Amino acid sequence: MSKKILATTSLAGCFGCHMSFLDIDERILELIELVEFNKSPIDDIKTFTKECDIGLIEGGCCNSENIEVLKEFRKHCKILVSVGECAIMGGLPALRNGISIKECLEEAYLNGPTVGENTEKIMPNDPELPMLLDKVYPCHEIVKIDYFLPGCAPRADLIWNALVALVTGNELELPYEVVKFD
Repeated sequence: MSKKILATTSLAGCFGCHMSFLDIDERILELIELVEFNKSPIDDIKTFTKECDIGLIEGGCCNSENIEVLKEFRKHCKILVSVGECAIMGGLPALRNGISIKECLEEAYLNGPTVGENTEKIMPNDPELPMLLDKVYPCHEIVKIDYFLPGCAPRADLIWNALVALVTGNELELPYEVVKFD
């Protein structure tokens, strides 16, 4: 059996889903026998070098760069999986969804208790900074997502079971212990 190509990325989130992925521990050696990593922080490949069979996305979309990355993953991955609550529902970053961008920026850079001495009232305005979106969007509101792995972060066993099923073509088994929330 030829190896499947796997890509991963983190958008607006905390990188906790990648940490949970790494919690598969020594099973990563088994996974390496089944997959070849492409664009991923796991192997530090920064751009797609080939088309991928599976893409794992953690985090939602809070800025224009997140949208671009997500659309690139959809374009280059046959199967796209939203991993974790931020990718599925916006997660903690979406707490800003009920507040205008103007209010968020003013709180962060002008009026917040941790701002300190910003006497010149400077707001970030570098043209290289990605534009903030009006809200944090879950991935499925931007592109088609094929599978969802819930949790904050999903348990390592859930990620492992899902990857093995996707790579081998077997049915995904999700015992209660793998998806329950504590």
